[in-house]
Amino acid sequence: MTGVPSDSTDTVDNRPLHERIAADLRDEIMNGDLAPGARLPSTARLKERFSASSATVQKALGLLKEERLVVGRAGSAVTVREHRQRTMRPASYMAPADSGDRYRWLTEAEKLGTRARSKLLRVAEAAPPADVSALLGLPESGTALLREQLLLIDDEPVELVSSYYPLEIARGTALAKRQKIKGGTPVLLAGLGYPPRLSVDRVSARVPTQEQFSALRLPGDLPVLRTLRVVHSDDERPIEVTVMVKAGHLYELQYEFTAG
Repeated sequence: MTGVPSDSTDTVDNRPLHERIAADLRDEIMNGDLAPGARLPSTARLKERFSASSATVQKALGLLKEERLVVGRAGSAVTVREHRQRTMRPASYMAPADSGDRYRWLTEAEKLGTRARSKLLRVAEAAPPADVSALLGLPESGTALLREQLLLIDDEPVELVSSYYPLEIARGTALAKRQKIKGGTPVLLAGLGYPPRLSVDRVSARVPTQEQFSALRLPGDLPVLRTLRVVHSDDERPIEVTVMVKAGHLYELQYEFTAG
């Protein structure tokens, strides 16, 4: 007994069959059951496994090719590409960078053998989303300083970052200037007398907005990971709230905990 009513519609997957096939194969690629360089089962075997037509199987493989997970042409073997999903450890780049060093996200990404860079998109006073506004303790219709940037790995956009700062902290500082901040904002905030003490992440899977879809150049109907991070300084004062939207097919987050 599963405890789920037999007439429950929750157990019915109403997605088109080619999307369901792609989802199952995508999961096998992402978890390593189908390793880089491995051949996918033949069209005939996939037809039998999924009770699908040749056209439906080819449509499913087309989705995986758009996502650059597999390569191959119709009528020939389709193989798995080198896995592009990267494991990032948020704890490793939370601390301020050493004097003269670049933002830790960049240096940590390059430790994985990639080329990383950031592109500053916007610096402006703006009304944050409601969840950001609540975390900053802003009044209704309140504004904060927004710094928005796009993070790229090997020239592929992987993360859209929107960081908000209380105006009483940010106005008249380098935060409010349209220029990159050496070492990242943790270094600057510490220098302003607001050292980051505690960061709290809330991670959720979302359907991308139109802006996120375009900025991340998503290949299809794939979810994104949305991290809502609030950074506290002394006396638990919120000094930064950031919305980080990551391309779900390119990112894996690793969190480490100790028993206690």
